Amino acid sequence: MTTVLLSLGSNVRPHHHLQAALRVLRGRFGQITVSPAYRTPAVGFDGPDFLNNAVMLDTGMPLLELDDWLHAVEDAHGRDRSGPRFSDRTLDIDVVYYGDLVVEGPGHLRIPRPELKHAFVLKPLADIAPDFIDPVGGLSLRQMWQAHPQHGDVFDTVELAD
Repeated sequence: MTTVLLSLGSNVRPHHHLQAALRVLRGRFGQITVSPAYRTPAVGFDGPDFLNNAVMLDTGMPLLELDDWLHAVEDAHGRDRSGPRFSDRTLDIDVVYYGDLVVEGPGHLRIPRPELKHAFVLKPLADIAPDFIDPVGGLSLRQMWQAHPQHGDVFDTVELAD
């Protein structure tokens, strides 16, 4: 089994879509660990605020199969990939870490995800997996969050209970 860390986000009916994603993830993987959800401004475009959270799970599913499955979940929840890269999202689920695997190269899949530079990705991950070690930098997620420029900022926490 491999420990996987996911980043989830939505700014179109975000409560609905994130709750639905958590139900689907629980249905497929059973026990998952879920971070608090945070309200954050859209990055790269003008749009409604996002709700972002993170999930930790264990799976035997190979990375590419997992990535394809997550894309199908996004699509089933109305994800539109025809617009600009930075745009409104019904549901965005990214594999940020897949164990200690590092994937660089052609295509869209990069592990760890470069979006780790954003507080909306790093903070929820550090909340649920503070001792997880980044295979590239060798630091724990706690250390990475403590070094982040937004560490210490107050974030609006949003309840997602379904």
